[in-house]
Amino acid sequence: MDHLYQLFKKSNQQYSEKKFTKAKHVFVKLNFDENGCFIEIINELNKITEFSYEDYNGSLRSLLRAIYKIQDRSDFFIDWENPETKIYLNQHDYLIEYLKLIDNLVDSKGKKVEFSNLNVKAELRAKINSENDNNWYSEIIVNVDGVDFKDFSMLNEMYILVDSKIYEHTEIGEAFNQIHNFNSSISAEDVSIYLSLLVSYIDNIKIVHKDYKVLVSSENIIANPCLIFEKIDSDQSLHIRVSQELVNTSASMLEELEITKYAEINELEQIIYVKNIERQQLSFLVDKVVRLIEKHSHKEKGKRKSEAQYVIDGNLLVLPTDIAEGFIYNELPNLLLEFKLYGSEKLKQYKISSIRPKLDLKLSHGIDFLEGDASISFGEEKFGLFDVIKQYQQNKYIQLSDGSHALINEDYIKKLERLFKKSKDNKVKLSFFDLPIIEDLIEDKIAEATFVKSKKFFEGFNDLKNSKPKYAKVKAKLREYQERGVQWMQYLHDNTLNGCLADDMGLGKTLQAITLLAGYYPAQKNPTLVVMPKSLLFNWQKELDRFSPNLTYYVYYAQNRKIEDAFQSNLILTTYAMMRNDIEKFKEKELFYVVLDESQNIKNTESQASKAVLLLNSKHRLALSGTPIENNLGELYSLFRFLNPAMFGMSDTFNKNYLMPIQKQNDTNAVLELRKKISPFILRRLKKDVLTELPDKIEQVLYIEMSDEQRKFYEMRRLFYKEQIDRQISEKGVENAQFFIFQAFNELRQIASIPEAKSQGKIESPKIESLIEQLSEATANGHKCLVFVNYLASLEKIGEELDNQGIDYVSMSGSTRDRQSLVDRFQSDPSCRVFLMTLKTGGTGLNLTAADMVFIFDPWWNKAAENQAIDRSHRIGQTQKVMAYKLITQGTIEEKIMQLQDKKAELFNTIISTDSASLKSFSEEDISFMLG
Repeated sequence: MDHLYQLFKKSNQQYSEKKFTKAKHVFVKLNFDENGCFIEIINELNKITEFSYEDYNGSLRSLLRAIYKIQDRSDFFIDWENPETKIYLNQHDYLIEYLKLIDNLVDSKGKKVEFSNLNVKAELRAKINSENDNNWYSEIIVNVDGVDFKDFSMLNEMYILVDSKIYEHTEIGEAFNQIHNFNSSISAEDVSIYLSLLVSYIDNIKIVHKDYKVLVSSENIIANPCLIFEKIDSDQSLHIRVSQELVNTSASMLEELEITKYAEINELEQIIYVKNIERQQLSFLVDKVVRLIEKHSHKEKGKRKSEAQYVIDGNLLVLPTDIAEGFIYNELPNLLLEFKLYGSEKLKQYKISSIRPKLDLKLSHGIDFLEGDASISFGEEKFGLFDVIKQYQQNKYIQLSDGSHALINEDYIKKLERLFKKSKDNKVKLSFFDLPIIEDLIEDKIAEATFVKSKKFFEGFNDLKNSKPKYAKVKAKLREYQERGVQWMQYLHDNTLNGCLADDMGLGKTLQAITLLAGYYPAQKNPTLVVMPKSLLFNWQKELDRFSPNLTYYVYYAQNRKIEDAFQSNLILTTYAMMRNDIEKFKEKELFYVVLDESQNIKNTESQASKAVLLLNSKHRLALSGTPIENNLGELYSLFRFLNPAMFGMSDTFNKNYLMPIQKQNDTNAVLELRKKISPFILRRLKKDVLTELPDKIEQVLYIEMSDEQRKFYEMRRLFYKEQIDRQISEKGVENAQFFIFQAFNELRQIASIPEAKSQGKIESPKIESLIEQLSEATANGHKCLVFVNYLASLEKIGEELDNQGIDYVSMSGSTRDRQSLVDRFQSDPSCRVFLMTLKTGGTGLNLTAADMVFIFDPWWNKAAENQAIDRSHRIGQTQKVMAYKLITQGTIEEKIMQLQDKKAELFNTIISTDSASLKSFSEEDISFMLG
């Protein structure tokens, strides 16, 4: 990183136009030096040779003639920067077109070079990887058709030489020949500066950094003015530098580096925002400071104030003692409203105190807050906390009794404002949830005495790993991380606090929640309300029946739901819509737990569902969510308003303390504080964190309920085909009716999965809605997914919905020609998250190991075909665990197919001849089962 810093300092920027030339023969040779690629004419012995273009024909003659003209023009002047008059391609871009037409182009080693197909373009990428938490490394590579190349050379701003082939690239700018300097080690705190240099000097380069998205923002980032007190010299003159800074960067960065763009890394959202830097005119800022300085200067006869009293050297101001004193005491407080201050510790002789403030607390436990007195000491002098905040807001400093001024860091004041509230009797209030943060501001002895009870709770999280988890027996062997998940939920339960289990998809959140609840029933008399999207109702029933059949449950859904019957069971399973519609009934009842599955459904604080859950009367609350909820601040507030309402208070307070500073100012202190505050109450494990505990392949069935319109349509067609098939069998026999039977089954399968295809688009598919929910969650968590479908209509509709959600994908069907390019893009492009394909085109012959999730949209007759599809990702070269999800529409032929797969595996080995599901024979019993 140091070499980059020196290279791109303003004084080192030398991108002036250069004119170089040199000669070649027989072969046109590409050579490289620090200024770029230049061409030479060489003979068979690889020696530079003189030439006459008139001795050659065709394309070579045209090229040599162009070179001759360049050399001829260079004879009339001397280019001191290029005394050898080399012919650089970046100086003469038009020569590229001549090079494309010749067949005797060679590289510096004499190896033949060709231009690639115009349709194949190269992509420059900057891959940033971490060696550990503090050390990072950036590697510049070229990606061609999904293959990465580390060894490449830039011919000019648009062409790259890779492995003896020249590829076109979108123009990357005049600093193209500096690209290899960006192969660099970087400290963790310098990643943003590194990326800012990269995007300022290199255009159209793709940044690959963990799972971060890169967005070019339309908003500019404003450079803020600052004053830097540099030193007091031997004659006691004060040196002040007027400068500008960006949030979270050093005060000198904009002065030392000629950058035009800033890469702002938002860790919460996992987005890198590339913003144009909007600088103020430095001379304007200097003039503003000078006008205030001149108010305290003394005019000497015949001289201007600035000449007589102080020195101005660009943006450096040198003030004698008497002027400096007047400026500091009278003008500096007003300037600090606009200018940030650095180097205040150098102002001791001007009675500016740099004593570090000390926070003292005397608090006792209240209901939701700790209440009492708080003071801040500067040496021996003590002030009330709110007096300090008020003085700072008015003056930007604290007036001490000896006449000196105490300057306080603005971030410190902001933290005090976030943490402390005023009670009705003018005491201070501190939220229990802020204790982990406040400990950073006070001495350990005070913390131990004041927070002994609360501190014990937070330290208890660290002790969990040293104790063996104890939980109710269920019909499953819990993995270690699942045991720890249940243990974590029990710990919150025992302390009457609530949290969110935010494990990644497929890690068994439902099983962990069931295990937790099984430990309290049947002893607990009040039921637990489990609220979920409609698509999960049947899955919860299946999981309860499978893992804890002793837990009784009532499905509170549809027209025949009865609240009194529901409260006779241990668990009440309902949907967000049902809970919202019947909230007047639910809010009057006492509940043991309220469990929100897919808790992002209450992310909008103004939605009826979000408001309704707050009215539920329960002793405990639990949220389940597979999406990274901590990445969305609005969703985060809504979630904790439900779980622990006292954590953030009113929405206006949350917006002021966290949402605005983080989203508008990218305040890293606010980000770290927020993470520290919520981390005890969110348990999130990603799949990569628990890989060693997972089997190589996990398969799960997701049941989808039909809509009312779909159910009516399906039943109508099922009854029609049942009648027709019975008639044909009686008239022709089973063997002769097989083709009609297959047509009937095929239509019922389409109605079950893609009813749009058979209803002229009038009936929408709940299954597609559920799939998109799953894909949105998976891609948000950084997973790559394969989706296999049976029908082109499914392929098209799913593609439309992915477009609507802004999820990048590739799609492949039987008509796709260049399949390998799609595979390469999916395998190598981090932004391409979904590969959508039909079984016929994607079920064989493809290696898609970048994917770690597979979705079977609709079941195939042949179980082996499904396994083969899953194995597109689960094969040699796969370094991750693969999770496969099968979507089954409940109460349809799809469910019957799956049941037959389980019960009659041998049947499918005998009656299914190909993956296209052409039938050999079905017995009358089988047909009756499928249509029953």
